[in-house]
Amino acid sequence: MNVLSVDNLTVRFGEAHPVNAVSFEVRPRETLAIVGESGSGKSLTALAMMGLLPRNAKVSGAIRIATKEGPADMIGLPERQRRALRGKQVSMVFQEPMTSLNPVHTIGHQIGEALAAHEKLSPPARRARVIELMNLVRIPDATRRVDDYPHQLSGGMRQRVMIAIAVACRPRILIADEATTALDVTIQAQILQLLDRLRVELDMAIVLITHDLGVVAQWADRVVVMYAGHHVEEGAPGALFSKPLHPYTRGLLAASPRLHGALTYRDIPLAEIPGSITSAKGEPGCPFRPRCPRAAAICLGSMPPSVSHPGDRRTACHLPLSPSEDPADVPAFA
Repeated sequence: MNVLSVDNLTVRFGEAHPVNAVSFEVRPRETLAIVGESGSGKSLTALAMMGLLPRNAKVSGAIRIATKEGPADMIGLPERQRRALRGKQVSMVFQEPMTSLNPVHTIGHQIGEALAAHEKLSPPARRARVIELMNLVRIPDATRRVDDYPHQLSGGMRQRVMIAIAVACRPRILIADEATTALDVTIQAQILQLLDRLRVELDMAIVLITHDLGVVAQWADRVVVMYAGHHVEEGAPGALFSKPLHPYTRGLLAASPRLHGALTYRDIPLAEIPGSITSAKGEPGCPFRPRCPRAAAICLGSMPPSVSHPGDRRTACHLPLSPSEDPADVPAFA
């Protein structure tokens, strides 16, 4: 049984449709990566899964979270019941810990708030549990640092505090929204290793939102590619990166630095996807059409449906690439 099912999720702000008919599932104990350019709708999708969109957002579709009592739809629930699910069933690690943590409260107090919301613990028991969580996320000298303030910690340590808050009540789903973007490469690797260890130890699934395709290739079990609020491709990283079916996925890969034999990164010219993401107003046709080297008349009429392909893959494209197609015969990005 899936721990999370997103079905035909659409988010509207007036005439804008930043998320449009997105569907995917998250399986137990897997890491699902969501990738795409800025403006693709990744973070809005994550906020919708948490029930944290602003009041002026009009949300339709279904976001079903598996609970012991059965699936709970985050869209249809009243706010009181959503709050009961946040932290207990689904939690989120945000991109910038310094702006997410309260500078006037100790880190121990802030980790303890998550416990106070869902578990009835005495103050001494709560403090002991906070120190246990700090040790779990590998914050050194936790007994002393529990009374530190966020400004006394490095960026990597602050992100570990955010992870401790997110996993305090052992959620079944952890959403990491660009959780390593603001960190240097060494600390980024440590945080990703920590998340993967916690995934196994706490028996939870992870939704990893990132721009870094190298991170996706190393840590994800499946990948969802989003463009202009649409789900355009899905598959395992190995198959998706070696034989992309959607022209947009191919463009993302071509724009990413890679090593080829003895060549260095500087020796390899990067392709650029021309133009920028179109306005999210729900115009007919494929949203990638203005930037696509394969665009044809069929792309003008309607949004292509999501079609299943062998190997547990899906793509939404009127003219998808074929796994057997020679890349030399495919129109390339400039």
